[in-house]
Amino acid sequence: MERSTQEKTATAKRTYRVEDIAAILDIGKSSAYELVKQGYFTTVKIGSAIRISKKSFDTWLDSQGS
Repeated sequence: MERSTQEKTATAKRTYRVEDIAAILDIGKSSAYELVKQGYFTTVKIGSAIRISKKSFDTWLDSQGS
């Protein structure tokens, strides 16, 4: 299965946008915002933009399989 261009670009960054994690998880943007709101990941707010720490997201995702 080929990964989307957006997903490939996102993996090279230190942060993800909410849209990036929605694409990675294959969920809707509102569901991704809900995960952010619940505090599963370390986030930074820059103006109105939310950025999610790649490291915290990846750690959370890895822990979901165990």
